[in-house]
Amino acid sequence: MKIKKICCIGAGYVGGPTMSVIAQKCPEIQVTVVDLNEARIASWNDADVKNIPIYEPGLSEVVSEARGRNLFFSTDVEKAIDEADMIFISVNTPTKTYGAGKGMAADLKYIELCARQIARVSKSDKIVVEKSTLPVRTAEAIKSILDNTGNGVRFQILSNPEFLAEGTAVEDLLNPDRILIGGDTTDEGQKAIEALVEVYANWVPKDKILTTNLWSSELSKLTANAFLAQRVSSINALSELCEKTGADVSEVAKAIGMDSRIGSKFLKASVGFGGSCFQKDILNLVYIAKAYGLHEVADYWEQVIIMNDHQKRRFANKIVSTLYNTVSGKKIAFLGWAFKKDTNDTRESAAIYVANDLINEQASICVFDPKVSETQILSDLNYLNSRNPDENRNSISVLDNPYEACKDSHAIAVLTEWDEFKTYDWEKIYNEMQKPAFVFDGRNVLDGKKLTEIGFIYKGIGA
Repeated sequence: MKIKKICCIGAGYVGGPTMSVIAQKCPEIQVTVVDLNEARIASWNDADVKNIPIYEPGLSEVVSEARGRNLFFSTDVEKAIDEADMIFISVNTPTKTYGAGKGMAADLKYIELCARQIARVSKSDKIVVEKSTLPVRTAEAIKSILDNTGNGVRFQILSNPEFLAEGTAVEDLLNPDRILIGGDTTDEGQKAIEALVEVYANWVPKDKILTTNLWSSELSKLTANAFLAQRVSSINALSELCEKTGADVSEVAKAIGMDSRIGSKFLKASVGFGGSCFQKDILNLVYIAKAYGLHEVADYWEQVIIMNDHQKRRFANKIVSTLYNTVSGKKIAFLGWAFKKDTNDTRESAAIYVANDLINEQASICVFDPKVSETQILSDLNYLNSRNPDENRNSISVLDNPYEACKDSHAIAVLTEWDEFKTYDWEKIYNEMQKPAFVFDGRNVLDGKKLTEIGFIYKGIGA
């Protein structure tokens, strides 16, 4: 079948950029992104394309080209479902905060609600594509709901996981390492796979489009994130050993990264990984392993999370111990709050947890991030439920000028690797700080030697 109309349920970090690029590259296909969040859809439709709700380099240009031509953002979910040949499900699958699997299993209530709405509204055959990150065999549950509507509509379920890195999402979509599509081995399933292959083939070479069965595709996404997070936790574990032995973790990472069997990516020591995917997906993998009685497998992957949590606590503890075992009443300037550069996403950012620990020690935190708002920063802290919102508001301030944020501070903590931090006038910053002036570089992005020459006491990770 030839796809003429696509609907994507969910206008978030995955659905918005993915559908924008599909619309740009497939002008003959009408792409409609729907979401019940009226404010989010209004932002996607803002006359000034720079005000779209997601910051990704290059995204506003893509949206500007396609929006109004064949890319539409709407809150009319049922109309878009009814008209579509292919429906992408790209809704949130957070970790459960209640009941069985609390703290580990993926909460699939939004996925199920989507499936039931698709089943209720559809009057013609559809291809339903899992774009959200899901536990293996979720397609089985979706298919069961869709096939028991009694209205005679036939559905094919495909798994098409995203492998986007925030900050490079547009480039990842335009030039992907691979596109993975899983489906049934039946004739109808293979036809559905081929329909989606033809969409991506508008700009992706066919040798980069992999097709598998449903279960392999679903599990591949969890596995990819688990392997990447494992590398981060591995180098972070060694960073602590380097600090004790006098080795330099950057030199160790370079040495092992030149081994073609290992490679150099994801070997940069830091305060810890964040983002919406790594922790959630590993916990999901742990839960699945435990559900099948594979306790050794579960313990192995859970250690990746344990190490990441330890690295964040260790960074906060290092600030306290270096500042003479007390930060009470001291101003600590945070450069960066987003979980990585070139995004305004703060989910599971290390900055949240480091700030929380330091506020527990009665520090006063002042934050500058070029893309994250004060509202979001306070929301992130309040979400932890460590203290009441008024206490958080009194303990943390957010400024839109990095020099003002650092002024009169006892220490600076770099929590995000924004490139602009390297270009600051660090002599000016030093002159306006309390002395001795400390810099704790949680991303190893600054020139420690230069800062030391200026007069800073510089503390990086793993050296």
